[in-house]
Amino acid sequence: MALYMKAAEILEKVEQKKGAVKTLVYDSKFQNIKQLFALVCETQKYSSVLQEIIDSTRLLKETKLRIHLAKVLVYDLLIGHGVKCGGAWKTMMLKHRSRLQAALARIKVKRKVSRNQDLLPSSFQQAQADVIPRYVRVNTLKTTLDDVIDYLKREGFSYQGTASQLEDLDRLSGKTFLCDLHLQDLLIFSGKTDFHDHFLYKAGHIILQDKASCLPAFLLNPQVGSHVIDACAAPGNKTSHLAAIMKNKGKLFAFDLDAKRLSTMSTLLLRAGITCHQLANQDFLKVDPQSPEYKEVEYILLDPSCSGSGMVCLRDEVSEQQDDGRLQALATFQLHCLNHALQFPQVQRVVYSTCSVYSQENEEVVSACLQQNPGFRLVHLLPNWPERGHEPFTQCLRASTAKTRTHGFFVAMLERRPPQTDEENLPIITSLASGGEEKQDTHQSGPSEGEQENTETANEQQTNPSSKKKRKRNRKKHKKQDS
Repeated sequence: MALYMKAAEILEKVEQKKGAVKTLVYDSKFQNIKQLFALVCETQKYSSVLQEIIDSTRLLKETKLRIHLAKVLVYDLLIGHGVKCGGAWKTMMLKHRSRLQAALARIKVKRKVSRNQDLLPSSFQQAQADVIPRYVRVNTLKTTLDDVIDYLKREGFSYQGTASQLEDLDRLSGKTFLCDLHLQDLLIFSGKTDFHDHFLYKAGHIILQDKASCLPAFLLNPQVGSHVIDACAAPGNKTSHLAAIMKNKGKLFAFDLDAKRLSTMSTLLLRAGITCHQLANQDFLKVDPQSPEYKEVEYILLDPSCSGSGMVCLRDEVSEQQDDGRLQALATFQLHCLNHALQFPQVQRVVYSTCSVYSQENEEVVSACLQQNPGFRLVHLLPNWPERGHEPFTQCLRASTAKTRTHGFFVAMLERRPPQTDEENLPIITSLASGGEEKQDTHQSGPSEGEQENTETANEQQTNPSSKKKRKRNRKKHKKQDS
């Protein structure tokens, strides 16, 4: 019941333009954020169809339900996965199910369509065509990739090996699944596959996380035993990924302003077996970089609040609601956070990411930060990744439904420049390979003739100390001859 009440409340606020879905869902303090988010998004898509069904059956009059609550219940009954609550509401909805199904069938006949998705407004049908796969990250702190694959195969799933091209993902259906091309601990299933009630999920052996969302921790790739900060941590998927890469060793400082979101995150991390973390109900901008507690922090992951414009189900809503003033305010905040991250004295690498498609929140923030922090430079990420940052920031990554089959995303990595001043002998980071390992190109120019002669002389003096005396005698001899 709580799910439907909260979904109805958020749906009403969205329709009254009181906020964006993502913001309202996360501010709701609801325990299962993803379930609530999906229900609100899907109900909103079918809102006009649901309204027509409710009006034609006079459901409100017969049940005394409020319209937004009726919409979420009818959506789950007819289009979703069935009414999840028990008690009086479920009994009531089952009582009217035949009439509601008949009303839906009449609408399909009238519009000459056979599928529910064909009833969607044209703006949503494009988003429906962009359905992304279900990504499942294996939690290597509790299990292994091979064990998860074997477990799923025993349940009737069919493992198809590692994807070799993007089109392999489009062919997934039923119980077939693949291993990801870039992230070896990531499995890919058909977008309709649901694991929320699966044992592996409830036991913390798998994490339901979009591929794009896995990129920040994967690319930051902190060393085992290192000290790391997750600056804006909730809901915690990236934090758990960092801990897995660190093998639960070292220190992982995670900050978030919202105490209840942090509490939910704590439960998630506990289920995932994370023990190296230290949660703090604190604004990252108020964390003192000079504090002795953070003197060994070398890696920071920064995924600050953003417009959410890359989220597939928010695409149309965001495009209507965003304005330059709102984007500028977000970009100012994001730049402030990024500048703050670079103030930690030992930090070597900072990954900056957003789920936004707007340059104002992505490349422009990175550009301004680099101008203000000349001691840092961009690292060229995953050379074979199919979508790059906008010119001239092609070292960065972008993601999208069309080119990467993920939500829209942006990732940049800033690295502290080495302290040496001899530029010719500096290791130049040319790329970060798919395994997170650096490829270096060390430029060392050969000595000039004069340098070589001086070097040979120095070597001769080191190997034959008497040569110095001989040269002195020769110089005296030459002087006598000149005179």
